[in-house]
Amino acid sequence: MRHSVPIILLIVLFSSCSERVEEDPELDMLPIEPTVVDPPEGEYGLALEAFEVKKGRIGRNQFLADILLGQGVGYPIIEKLVEMAQPFLDVRKIRAGDEYALVSANDSVERLAYFIYEEDPVNYVVFDLNDSLSVYAGAKEVVTVEKHAMGEIKTSLYEALSEQEADPMLALKLANIYAWTVDFYRLQKGDKFNVVYEEKLVDGERYSTGKSVAASFKQGDRDRLAFYFVQDSVGDYFDEEGNSLRKAFLKAPLKFSRMSSGYTKRRFHPVQKRYKAHLGTDYAAPTGTPIMAVGDGTVIKSSWTSGNGKYVKIKHNSTYTTQYLHMSKRAVKSGQQVRQGDIIGYVGSTGLATGPHVCFRFWKNGQQVDHRREEFPPSEPIKDGRRQAFMQVVEEGTAMLRALEQEQEHSF
Repeated sequence: MRHSVPIILLIVLFSSCSERVEEDPELDMLPIEPTVVDPPEGEYGLALEAFEVKKGRIGRNQFLADILLGQGVGYPIIEKLVEMAQPFLDVRKIRAGDEYALVSANDSVERLAYFIYEEDPVNYVVFDLNDSLSVYAGAKEVVTVEKHAMGEIKTSLYEALSEQEADPMLALKLANIYAWTVDFYRLQKGDKFNVVYEEKLVDGERYSTGKSVAASFKQGDRDRLAFYFVQDSVGDYFDEEGNSLRKAFLKAPLKFSRMSSGYTKRRFHPVQKRYKAHLGTDYAAPTGTPIMAVGDGTVIKSSWTSGNGKYVKIKHNSTYTTQYLHMSKRAVKSGQQVRQGDIIGYVGSTGLATGPHVCFRFWKNGQQVDHRREEFPPSEPIKDGRRQAFMQVVEEGTAMLRALEQEQEHSF
């Protein structure tokens, strides 16, 4: 599994203004020719001191046979290796940009001894070309360390985390933790975050961000705390009183967007050129951005009208119903059961729309209301039998967060 996020999503992440950048052209510049390296001791589980090791990246339209033929390996051996690799790797699906290593005898012949293909920073496949051909899979050691990040938002959460040299993926983690309690489309300058989290390292380099152990998100005078705790074999986040941070509904149907128009009884319609009620909330985002169901429910409409364009309507229970308008494509059918977070369609501009966005509408007891003003009950809280253990986690997590605050205060 590749741990990457499109550059455009990282740049617009929780920003106070909409920004667009060109796609990363890195793959067009990737080196194809391997270069000699000094590998770490015991890399790939091999004693490589007596070998010459060259590393490179798979080029566009480059195949395994291209690389091995260039190293003097004949077709019969290549065919045998491909067959032996099938339990671990379909060689037809090696990807441009992935790293590989050529391990050769350090002598005048420089015969290829091993070819290693790295599927990702952790997992690799070794093609052993020594006396007895073999192919096997391996994995590098992943080391988990505890890290922390603390800062104040000036323009966006992404930028604030970058100033702390934290993994940008941490912004996504925080968004998921606080999806039910913090509206990340309305972040203000001066909002503060403080988080203790796990970081996974491979060969001493950051590989991915693990779970957040404890976190604090301050907006104005309100400090929202979050603590990770395992209950009934499932890990989740709770506030300091043991209430789940998971509410009945997500705050918004998109992960990445900006709110372009709110719920109002009087708004000048950009297409119809007249004032009328806008009983929904518009979230602008690029065409094709996934739209999520904000809660569990049943799809009661998956259709099209001239005003709404392509839309989906979901009945969550006897009280609440939601609707998602102007889709470029619908991903669910009427009568289908959906879960919170399921992709139900994609942002578009069908119907009466001047640009790509989703108009999100929310019904309570048959009346359209402003969902941002609604208060929803929390999900399953900490059970009585686990409360003592949980309060110990709260005490330890709070102590870590406060220590970080004091450390920062003393650094000035």
